[in-house]
This record gives sequence, structure tokens and C-alpha cells, in this order.
Amino acid sequence: MSLYLIECHHIGPVAEYEWAVHQPFFFEGMKDLVDITRQALAGMGLELVTVDRAPMGLLRITIDCDSGVNIEHCESVSKQLSRVYEVEGIDYRRLEVGSPGVDRPLRTERDFQRFLGERIELKLREAVDDQKVFKGVLHIAAAHQEPGGAVLFDLEYQVKKGDVRRVTFSVSDVDRAKLDPLLDFKGRKR
Repeated sequence: MSLYLIECHHIGPVAEYEWAVHQPFFFEGMKDLVDITRQALAGMGLELVTVDRAPMGLLRITIDCDSGVNIEHCESVSKQLSRVYEVEGIDYRRLEVGSPGVDRPLRTERDFQRFLGERIELKLREAVDDQKVFKGVLHIAAAHQEPGGAVLFDLEYQVKKGDVRRVTFSVSDVDRAKLDPLLDFKGRKR
């Protein structure tokens, strides 16, 4: 079997990996890797956000916790996964464990529920009023369920000063989304 060097294999939302059936051969085994990693973290009170394979044997694990990720979390996960991956025969040269950062990606309905009331950046699959990318505050929609059962969210965004609008969407409408916090650097907000 020949291998090709590719830039990075991002698994995406670890809660949903049915995509693996339709992917090229180098994604084979990623579902198993996610399952193994999730099981190893099960008793640690941490959420598995992403698993990435990068060039040169780098295996990057992103974790999150309701109270925030600290260095002790990363250290304990690194030790735990090193032992588990050795037993399971997972091939890697370097293991990197980290937090998703202040601009954490939102991929699942649970992510959107968790960050209600926060500022996010959202890119929709289909344009709404000739616009796909929105930045604003995430809310649950007034009519919060579609007939099919999907939860609906609202993003309240400002078009111009004094002109606030809302766009309603479900998670299946989202191309990508991430937190977009206002950061204060010496009194200047981004």
C-alpha cells in the first residue's frame, strides 16, 4: 500500500463520523482512533473536541472542559493516551494535547447549546440575504424546533449602528462556526 504525504487530516466533529465511509484510504482507522481516544477520556471529565493527524507523525488531540482546560488536564491526558495508544498499537511519533482556544470551533448541537449568549462567527452553507458569514450573539430561536425535530438557533448581529437583525439556522445549515470573543488588550477591544 503506498502512502501519500498530505497536509493534515482533520476529523471534524468527533460526535459524527459517518463521513469515513466515503473518504480515501488514508482516513481508514480514524473512526477507531476517535473511539479509542474518547474511551480513554471517558472517566476524566473532559470532552474530546478533535483528533488531527499531521505530517511527520504528529497526532494532535484537542480537549475541552466546562471549567476550562489547564496544563494539568493536558499533562494527564497526554500520559493516559500515550499508554493507551501503545497498547492499541496506534502509530505516531509525537503527541500534542491542547485546548481549543478562545476561538473554539462549534460543530455539534451540544456545542451551540453550551455557548448560548456568547459571540460567535458563523458561516452558513446557503446565503441569507446575499450573506453567508455572520458575527453576533447566539440565542435559541423563539420557535426552537423544526418540524423534523432539529433545534433552531438565532444569531443576533448588527448590520450598522442601531440596525440589529437575526438570522435563524439549524446545525445542519452551518458550514463552520467558532467562538468570536471580544478580547481586551490594554483597554482596546478587538
